[in-house]
Amino acid sequence: MAVKALFFEDVWEATEIPPLVKPITLLQMCMYSAATWNFYKLHWDTNFSRGLGFKDANVHGPLFGAFLAQMLTDWIGPEGTLKRLAYANRGMSFPGDTLTCKGKVTRKYARDGQNLVECEVWVENQSGENLAPGTATVALPSR
Repeated sequence: MAVKALFFEDVWEATEIPPLVKPITLLQMCMYSAATWNFYKLHWDTNFSRGLGFKDANVHGPLFGAFLAQMLTDWIGPEGTLKRLAYANRGMSFPGDTLTCKGKVTRKYARDGQNLVECEVWVENQSGENLAPGTATVALPSR
């Protein structure tokens, strides 16, 4: 399937970024542990995590950022560039949760020959709790 290009002229303040939904599984968390060489048991061992007082293994905080980056790059397409992404981990997620990445445009402007779009982004769990608020800047081509 061809990916539609997103142009600077296609967005304006308050434009919503198409959400990205990610069901969380323990297998996915184990795979992320392996991919990042982060084998701390908190992220894949249910019994270990419960022994520390958590209800289950904990999603890696950087996985929230990976999901946000995927949402943004899916939205801007192959001609756009993700220039900056910043977020803060404010909550926990566990296997069985469904995370939804969301965002909206807060500002668009041209600077130094680039068409820049600033966005507010966040990750919500199935209860609507904002687990990872953040901001991003993307560069988009003009028509």
